Amino acid sequence: MNKKIKSEIYSWTIVIVIVLILREIFVMSYVIPTGSMKNTLLIGDALLVNRFIYGMNVPFTQIRLIPGRIPHRDEIIVFQYPFENRDFVKRCIAVEGDTVEIINKAVYINGEKTEDSYAYHRDSRIFEGVKFHRGLYQKLWENAELMKYVSDPRSLRDNFGPVVVPKDCVFAMGDNRDNSHDSRFWGPLHRKYLRGKPLFIFFSFDPGGEASNLLDILKVWRWKSIRFARIGQII
Repeated sequence: MNKKIKSEIYSWTIVIVIVLILREIFVMSYVIPTGSMKNTLLIGDALLVNRFIYGMNVPFTQIRLIPGRIPHRDEIIVFQYPFENRDFVKRCIAVEGDTVEIINKAVYINGEKTEDSYAYHRDSRIFEGVKFHRGLYQKLWENAELMKYVSDPRSLRDNFGPVVVPKDCVFAMGDNRDNSHDSRFWGPLHRKYLRGKPLFIFFSFDPGGEASNLLDILKVWRWKSIRFARIGQII
């Protein structure tokens, strides 16, 4: 292998390493695959995400190197789903120490009804909640075991809690309240799973339906349109 080829390989290796480090530490992109944040974020919205705001991990691990700050209430967050290696985007509706309760779809934080104008409800039906002793409810929720004790997940959707958000955790919910897999069902989100805060929409397209994986999003021949009006919107 001659010196020129070696030099090219070395140069490209350095570039790739730098890009991977910058992506891991400072910024990342994320494309919305489902309708759980409708109408705030739509399927096919491509987001630029600030990775540094919630702290910095040792690259390619969940070991926290720089702590960063905890999300604020009502802030949209990107995070790794605690039970699978994939990213979600939801809204932080409560932080550690907050008491969360949902009564007939209305969200109450520390006993006060929230004015969540961004919340979207597509199902007018209201399902009754499950009845447990408060201490048991809290324990099952924190251990992600509530779903084991309900026959219909919708019994956690419309009526939930009350629970107290544990230390170093937040309560994450999708704006599409009737169609979101979130903290109501799988428990509190620990800050170690936080990936970043979306900054703005840098591209937006209508993929023609929900995407189960990246390959579905990349099938450009199925795209219905490019949403030029959404490009550049601050989140």
